Amino acid sequence: MKNSQGFSLVEVIVASSIFAIVAMSIYQGFISINALISASRDKIAAVNLINSEFELIRNLSYSNVGLSGGIPNGVLLATSTIIQDGREFDITRTIRNIDDPFDGTIGGSPNDLSPADYKMVQIKVSCNACKNPLDISSVSNVSPKNLETASTNGALFVKVFDANGNPVSQADVSIVEGALGINISDTTNNTGTLEIVDVPPASNAYRIIVTKDGYTTDRTYPASVSNPHPIKLDATVILQQLTQISFVIDKVSTINVYSKNIQCTPIADVPFTITGAKLIGTNPDVLKFSGSFSTDASGSKILSNMEWDTFTFTVGSGFNLAGVNPPSPFAVLPDSTQNVDIILAQGAPNNLLVTVKDSATGLPLSGVNLTLTQGSFSASQITGMGYLEQTDWSGGAGQSDFTDQTKYWSSDGNIDTNSPAGELKLLKVLGSYVSSGVLTSSIFDTGTSSNFSSIVWTPTDQPPQSGTDSVKFQLATSGDSTATTTWQYLGSDGTGATYYTLSDNNINPVHNGDRYFRYKVFLSSAADNKTPNVASIAVTYTSDCIPPGQALFSNLSSGNHDLLLEKSGYQNQTYGVNIITNGDWQGIGASMSPQ
Repeated sequence: MKNSQGFSLVEVIVASSIFAIVAMSIYQGFISINALISASRDKIAAVNLINSEFELIRNLSYSNVGLSGGIPNGVLLATSTIIQDGREFDITRTIRNIDDPFDGTIGGSPNDLSPADYKMVQIKVSCNACKNPLDISSVSNVSPKNLETASTNGALFVKVFDANGNPVSQADVSIVEGALGINISDTTNNTGTLEIVDVPPASNAYRIIVTKDGYTTDRTYPASVSNPHPIKLDATVILQQLTQISFVIDKVSTINVYSKNIQCTPIADVPFTITGAKLIGTNPDVLKFSGSFSTDASGSKILSNMEWDTFTFTVGSGFNLAGVNPPSPFAVLPDSTQNVDIILAQGAPNNLLVTVKDSATGLPLSGVNLTLTQGSFSASQITGMGYLEQTDWSGGAGQSDFTDQTKYWSSDGNIDTNSPAGELKLLKVLGSYVSSGVLTSSIFDTGTSSNFSSIVWTPTDQPPQSGTDSVKFQLATSGDSTATTTWQYLGSDGTGATYYTLSDNNINPVHNGDRYFRYKVFLSSAADNKTPNVASIAVTYTSDCIPPGQALFSNLSSGNHDLLLEKSGYQNQTYGVNIITNGDWQGIGASMSPQ
């Protein structure tokens, strides 16, 4: 008997793999060829459409070669859509009069009085719905049969630049003249220029708007009640003359606005107004941009598509503006993102925000001593400095965080906080004052990591009988505040062996970078019939939420005040300030010159 032998499993698997590879290659080749055929068919259809468009134009009279409502005016539409073989093709037509330099140009030498020498026609066909989207264009020239005659029109050239003076190509230009029915939408060339030749004369009639995707907008304006004297009037075209207008656009920017207090805590729903410096009209001034907005529940507002400009901020009534960071007014550059912190403060009415800058550099000056006086009234502030202050301890002990401004953390029982309320004194027992006492404050939160500047208390004059250093302090700081935080109280040399014994003493830099602080106040007296006293304690500091070069005065009386500015290395400056009756807030900008 003859044996028959079949294929092994391995041979079947190998054969199947080879077949699958060959079949997949053939299939991929078929798909590629089919895609190429489809793309070629779409391209042929687009080219045929372009050819038929040019054939149509060749059969038109020269005077009819133009766009309806355009320059040159004619019978063709600027855009149209055609369905061919089930595919949708968009046709865009561009027709321009061309001033050939061979016989001179309008406004040039020699001056061409008939500048419309021939017409340039561009046909662009696009198909976004095709399997392979395409965009094909072709350009041709159309010339008149007859000799030129003197033109009864003029020319309008639009030049577009960016903020640095560089030409902007492919900028979208809209030119509208209602009485003549002219409506042109075109783009600038590689030199940022759009030349419209053979334009009918008209006075202040051509409305021109220039923009580009992702760019700002510049335009002309008609005279109106709201803008009686526009800086850039609608364009005028004069017989046989060239009108040339320049526009400036650039990439848009974003302004991120955050409303918060000096402890960096967000404040929700703050209304504000932002105003640019650019004008579109004068006498009276008409601003190009001014808008009213409000921060959201998280204390933020994003202003997008903003034009580069110099902006000024104000806040709505009911809020005290303690400063703006960067200081207002501030500049926003093209294609940039600018974060702006609106810093708000608690305070009584009649507030004055003082912003001080270096007269040479224009940069904000921090550390300027400001003294505001009116008769016997005098108040002092330091620009770029925040402060936290306590002026009452009558609420008692037991408060960890400084939330109730009348309470503190603890004392040794020898400090009197109610005789009267608002002062710290040694406790009086049976008609005599105890010899010493200690009080420890609650925990103060600056809101963010800070650099501590000085510790200030009042009054600074104590009874001589109390002895030397009858009032002294130590300060403790920390980067966090938890139940396990260790508070190390340090003195002026950064150790626990010393004290701050002079008011307005510089705080040792060992504390810089921390966020939280608390103080210990030590009172002592060498005589049992005298006691030192403390009416206020304040710690000044700087942080990201302290507006640079700015300081706020609150609860001011109305009328004329004198403002003195002092800073080492600068010439002293004096300003007169009139505080408006019942005014919530006003600001003054000041400058100082280096010595």
